Amino acid sequence: MEEKPTTVSEKTPETRVQPRDRQYPDPKAKLQKEVAKTGHSWDGIEEYDNPMPRWWLWTFYVTIAWAVIYMILYPAWPMVSRATQGVLGYDTRSAVSADIQRFNESNQVWFDRLNATDLQEVAADPELLGFSVNAGASIFRAQCSQCHGAGAAGVQASGFPSLLDDQWLWGGTIDEIHETIRYGIRNDDYPDARWSEMPAFGQDGLLDEEEIDQVIHYVLQMSGQSYDEALAAPGEEIYLDNCAACHGDGGEGDPFVGAPPLNNQIWLYGGSYEALWHSIYYSRFGVMPGFAERLRDAEIRAVAAYVHQLGGGQ
Repeated sequence: MEEKPTTVSEKTPETRVQPRDRQYPDPKAKLQKEVAKTGHSWDGIEEYDNPMPRWWLWTFYVTIAWAVIYMILYPAWPMVSRATQGVLGYDTRSAVSADIQRFNESNQVWFDRLNATDLQEVAADPELLGFSVNAGASIFRAQCSQCHGAGAAGVQASGFPSLLDDQWLWGGTIDEIHETIRYGIRNDDYPDARWSEMPAFGQDGLLDEEEIDQVIHYVLQMSGQSYDEALAAPGEEIYLDNCAACHGDGGEGDPFVGAPPLNNQIWLYGGSYEALWHSIYYSRFGVMPGFAERLRDAEIRAVAAYVHQLGGGQ
């Protein structure tokens, strides 16, 4: 029996085409081959020198171009006395001054109205009172809060009085407040400044330390604090002889001479034994500047209206 010849189309193990072996390249080896390194290394961690994204580069170039254009158009480089003005001639100081002038012109009609109104009658005009209080509050924060505090509560340690209570050294009517703001207290700038001076009873030898101790306990008694009765009894006579002329027989004070009451718990420099000893031995001499030349009279009147309505105005 004859064998059939084998044709090319017939597949046999010897004639079947074998696929090539698949090769999987090492990704790390490919990356290391394509991307260079910067040469920086931290704890074995190396930094590749990858190119920046195109969008980031173009954004960076745009910011550089914008900076150059800005320096040409607007003030930019500080010089000895002023900055370069730029081709547009823009000036922030002039812009602020123009804004201030515009607001001043819009408020001037109200300031004129405030000047033309008696201070006692401001409260009867709700619109004018509202403007005065708002304007006065703004001026107070800029000119007065450094001593009296942003909330007008004062600073007892420094002798800056609170403006929120109903105790006034020089009177609490709106006219009296206006005069105090206008001319100040114990300053050498205005002849009409409020003026009084408490003697330094210890330093000047008017009272010895024992007598000062006694009068302190009498003041503690008047103000409702703890005191030594044995010391307060002789202290009353010392007080009436040396202190009552200004502070009153009952410690009620006298706003005509700026003498504060001593029969309550409102203190200008503190009501502790130590604070009273310092006040009597060395005296106190607080100074307030006058604002007659710092502020327009309409602005002083606005501040007076603001302070008067804080809670303690008379």
